[in-house]
Amino acid sequence: MTAEREQIKTAKRKEDPVLKLVLELGPLMVFFFANLRGAWLAHLFPALTAIGSPLLIATALFMIATVISLIVSRILLGHLPIMPLVSGAVVLIFGALSIWLQDETFIKMKPTIVNGLFALVLLGGLFFGKSLLGYVFDSAFKLDQEGWRKLTLRWGLFFVFLAILNEVVWRNFSADTWIAFKVWATMPLTIIFTLSQMPLIMRHSLEPLVGEKKPEPENEA
Repeated sequence: MTAEREQIKTAKRKEDPVLKLVLELGPLMVFFFANLRGAWLAHLFPALTAIGSPLLIATALFMIATVISLIVSRILLGHLPIMPLVSGAVVLIFGALSIWLQDETFIKMKPTIVNGLFALVLLGGLFFGKSLLGYVFDSAFKLDQEGWRKLTLRWGLFFVFLAILNEVVWRNFSADTWIAFKVWATMPLTIIFTLSQMPLIMRHSLEPLVGEKKPEPENEA
């Protein structure tokens, strides 16, 4: 019975969108507030001044928070989600380059690289006749082939949009504005886009979604 209860708890955690959102937002919030209070942190912990500017200090803490988030995801969810895993790997690589070379450009380009990579994979898969999004979300809901194709195309184009938007913001505004955009604009935009895809998902769903009534069987004559 104990093993069964643990399996049920693990399954619920895997399906908990709030937990997943917290794990993804946590490192971003650390990044935002560490940059906001970078000078105070450097004064409180003088060793941090060896890292560099407040943004680079925030980058180092962002990297640590990302690793912690991935570890917690592995423990609580029982697996490492593909998108946070890829994003985390790029954070570590580009964050390390930014600190080592004392160049903030690398960490600012990280969202462009990640979103561009996702777009390339999804749109490239469609070019070869594969709706790769279906392999990621097939456990969450079932769609027909046309539904997966349309959803994959839309997400691919959305990732292109996010990559271009990041380039526009970091190249034309201050670092503080870029970080605020990254924390307070990117996630809401993603949530709004995700919700806007629900009509398509419902139209092409092969099984009733949560809260959706199953059609009544017809009475045979």
